[in-house]
Amino acid sequence: MSFYTSLSGLKAAQTDLSVISNNVANVSSNGFKKSRADFGDLVSNSSLQAASVAGQGARLKSITQQFTQGSGMAASERALDLAISGQGFFVTSSDQTGGGVAFTRNGAFGVDNDRYVTDSRGNYLQVMPVDTSGGVTATGLAAAKSLQVPLTSGDAKPTSRLDIKLNLPAAADLPANRAVYQAPATYAFDRYDPNSYNYSAQTTVYDADGNGQPATIYYTRTAAPTASSTDSTWEARMFVGNAEASSTKNADGTGTSPAVPLSLTFDDKGVIKSPVGDVSFGAALPSGAAAPISLTLNYGTASTQAAGTFKVASLTQDGVEAGTLSNVSVGNDGLVSASYSNGTTQKLGKVMIANFSNPSGLRQMGDATWGASGDSGPPVVGEASSNGNGQIQSGALELSNVDITDELVALIAAQRNFQANAKAIETANTLTQTIIQTN
Repeated sequence: MSFYTSLSGLKAAQTDLSVISNNVANVSSNGFKKSRADFGDLVSNSSLQAASVAGQGARLKSITQQFTQGSGMAASERALDLAISGQGFFVTSSDQTGGGVAFTRNGAFGVDNDRYVTDSRGNYLQVMPVDTSGGVTATGLAAAKSLQVPLTSGDAKPTSRLDIKLNLPAAADLPANRAVYQAPATYAFDRYDPNSYNYSAQTTVYDADGNGQPATIYYTRTAAPTASSTDSTWEARMFVGNAEASSTKNADGTGTSPAVPLSLTFDDKGVIKSPVGDVSFGAALPSGAAAPISLTLNYGTASTQAAGTFKVASLTQDGVEAGTLSNVSVGNDGLVSASYSNGTTQKLGKVMIANFSNPSGLRQMGDATWGASGDSGPPVVGEASSNGNGQIQSGALELSNVDITDELVALIAAQRNFQANAKAIETANTLTQTIIQTN
């Protein structure tokens, strides 16, 4: 019987060596959780058995994973390298629709060809949907969606308003009085002829797809103060691309044809008298625009006619072009935000965190990834930094929780156990041979 007792000890020591060796081998694996082999003694019993009997060896009870925090966080310069400080697992899916759910502590995520965020196994990182302010709109595993980072921003905004503040020189002449327009020539505005207007100001406006179009306003002085009137008048003609916008509109919102310029009036002190407030121009459709562009122009009360040069103090518009991805950030609460070159920010979702009543019961799948089982219980999902879930750190990776010193000591102990059981078998063999030779 001693042969079998020692043999069970040998197998137990061998299993212990295998578990320890696996821990040592994965000391550099991100998010790896060490295991521990638990053993029990074998004792045969019956109703007629004596109170004190010799045991029959050792048996493996379980190999239990230790879900303690990793030994540290390795800093990274990648925003999609994520680590959980505290309890919980990242939720991943084997397909984009949320099937084949798995759980991992390895936060080395990347982006595939379709701009989906995936782990080292190619599984898709799952997030909870959010609104424009970052608030979660749906919870639970059924609401999870695969995180995708758009390369371009689809949030282009067409320009609808121009605000301008300028100074028109009080000493400006009238183009109609210039020598080039003396009789028999007739004065006529031509934007390609700088002699037919006084000044111009330009900015860029955007259509519905975020495509830019140059918007140029040409200023022509039409009347200077006289004995009968101290007012000065100007005409402002606005061109969007190659199309002139009219200051008067048809019933359908399009500009009248021919286009009517906007009239500006200043009093003898240079204060603007009209227009006061917003002026809505008819929609103009320049070449290359995705849709007609309707603009509202406002000069405010700070635009003047005074001594000095022509000066545009400010000319702003409210449109936004389509932007390209410039940065991705992940907050401590798991909120993923993408910033684009046009200055817009898009909330993409909140990283989903799963917890289990018995993490040790999870089914190992490799690469620091686990699957739910009957022993682990169902996953309880939620946001990071809430309801006992850990905090997410962006730009960091969780190291394994293997302490190499402890494992080396345990390795020596397992080796000694193996040698001791081997020696016991050798001793039992010697005793048996002695008995046989004696007989």
